[in-house]
Amino acid sequence: MTDTGLSGSLLLIGALILAYMTVWFILAMARKDNSLADVAWGLGFVLIAGLTSLSSPAWPVRKALANALVLAWGLRLFIYISLRKRKKGEDFRYAEWRRKWGRLFALRCYLQVFLLQGLFMLVISLPVVIINADTRGAPVNGLDILGAGLWLLGFIFESVSDAQLHRFKKDPANRGRVMTSGLWRYSRHPNYFGESLIWWGLSLVALSATSGPLAALSPALLTFLLLKVSGVPLLERRYAGNPEFEAYAGRTSVFVPWFPNKSKAR
Repeated sequence: MTDTGLSGSLLLIGALILAYMTVWFILAMARKDNSLADVAWGLGFVLIAGLTSLSSPAWPVRKALANALVLAWGLRLFIYISLRKRKKGEDFRYAEWRRKWGRLFALRCYLQVFLLQGLFMLVISLPVVIINADTRGAPVNGLDILGAGLWLLGFIFESVSDAQLHRFKKDPANRGRVMTSGLWRYSRHPNYFGESLIWWGLSLVALSATSGPLAALSPALLTFLLLKVSGVPLLERRYAGNPEFEAYAGRTSVFVPWFPNKSKAR
């Protein structure tokens, strides 16, 4: 793969993402539910993988592996979030922005939610884009196996913790309470940890392809966003002042799973 080939793939994907996120924005405006941006997230990666996989008729093992992993992750996330949103209104984060942004809400939502998320999608999809555009076809090696193993571990963490949280919230007795059992006993955000691990694994699979080192931008950006921007900070702000959550936070790792530290419980 040449730099020109990668640049061409990124331009094509950029145009696809612009159209894709614009359609979702129009739908969100019509339904007055901008948390549809979350529904669009996983499916967007499936479309990116599908489009870029058509750039070459050859399907070496690394390409087949990467596309299968992205397909499995993206479809699971799309289905999970779609089902979770049934009979629910707009997510509290988007509802808060709707109130704060006032008359500029539509414009700011298009630029700061949908298009910005599309830009993040472009960068985070780099591992599968690089692999699909690679014409060298280097043989599968230990990095690919290690990357697939990390992806599997991350997929287990994300899917199991999502299922545990879903069951917890379905029980009326848990209304207003904090999930502290299962994988959530070892991390306050095991689903985010799993998603981060998935893309670190995919970046390792891409490492042996031409321009493979660029793939590290993907998990680095995603991990930063989850830890510092739109993931952990927004969710934990919602529980500020909640004694149960503060006690839980005092003994539980914020991201990387670890054994509870009872000596630091508040």
